[in-house]
Amino acid sequence: MSGVLALARELIARPSVTPDDAGCQELVAARLARAGFAVEWLDVGDVRNLWATHGRGGPVLCLLGHTDVVPPGPREAWDSPPFEPTERDGFLYGRGAADMKGSVAAFVVAAEQFVAAHPAHPGTLAILLTSDEEGDAIDGVRKVAERFKAEGRPIHYCITGEPSSKAALGDLLRVGRRGSLSARLVVKGIQGHVAYPEKARNPIHQAMPALAELCARVWDEGYPEFPPSSFQVSNIHAGTGANNVIPGSCEVLLNFRYNPGWRAEALEAEVVATLERHGLDYELHWHRSGEPFLTGEGKLRAAAREVILEQLGLVPEENTGGGTSDARFIAPLGAEVVELGPINASIHKVNERVAVDELERLPALYRAIAERLLLS
Repeated sequence: MSGVLALARELIARPSVTPDDAGCQELVAARLARAGFAVEWLDVGDVRNLWATHGRGGPVLCLLGHTDVVPPGPREAWDSPPFEPTERDGFLYGRGAADMKGSVAAFVVAAEQFVAAHPAHPGTLAILLTSDEEGDAIDGVRKVAERFKAEGRPIHYCITGEPSSKAALGDLLRVGRRGSLSARLVVKGIQGHVAYPEKARNPIHQAMPALAELCARVWDEGYPEFPPSSFQVSNIHAGTGANNVIPGSCEVLLNFRYNPGWRAEALEAEVVATLERHGLDYELHWHRSGEPFLTGEGKLRAAAREVILEQLGLVPEENTGGGTSDARFIAPLGAEVVELGPINASIHKVNERVAVDELERLPALYRAIAERLLLS
């Protein structure tokens, strides 16, 4: 059994449902310490944050990952227990196999191989892991990045091991992400009997025209290297459960995925203006998950592209699609950031899996990119 496969199995066997790390980072830290890395714990509350470094000075290359996973869902729906790593038909199955314990294992093996081959390398090779990526993402990399900014600790390059590939390892390289802005809207009405609507005020009826306007709006036509911004209503809740009661309030969950043509405050202002124009009585609570970012042409994109072509024979698509990742907290530090990891077809699903042959190729990819960035 290869080193990366064995480590991936050990990590999957730990039921680290966010934000519980379940000992994953202690396992990684012990291995990295034996390889000569300095280990620093940057925990916040119940969230584990590991920062391990080898070397000193710049440039600083950070391998960024998370050890937490989403809940497995109904365990009887799995063909094998979600936290018992199982190999069959060339795949490794288990919660977190693709998102992203496979990449974390590959980071560790790549780092061990790199420092063994280049013990006196210039610059700093770092691994940053958190147990708060799949959850609220408040006390994980967000807090670490805030601390690094305050302390003047630089990160020049960052490779995030999120499962970015579509049909084959390396066929897609994420070079940026859209911003994410969420809100909880509470429209206030007056509860009453449906037979006497004149004595009540239906918040659902009041909310619908404003929501329809927001949903129908074309927010933009896109931005260089980004798709158009989108607005979605993800949940509407109102009512007492009875069909003869007009509810007293209606709660709506909203989300924007937006490109760099917008800033969060501008989108917030547009929503408020729409609600005011429709005369709603409401409360609105915003959560700014992260601003959009883009890594332009530079040393990191070039290195990743060259290594993927040399080792996998592919010219990767380079785009900014998908959801969000912890890279959104590292990019504002001035770092060049890319996301490169296994196929994402099974992430967050029952029977999550990663192809064993692709898992075993990941360490060489990460190591080769590190060599280009730190040694050349």
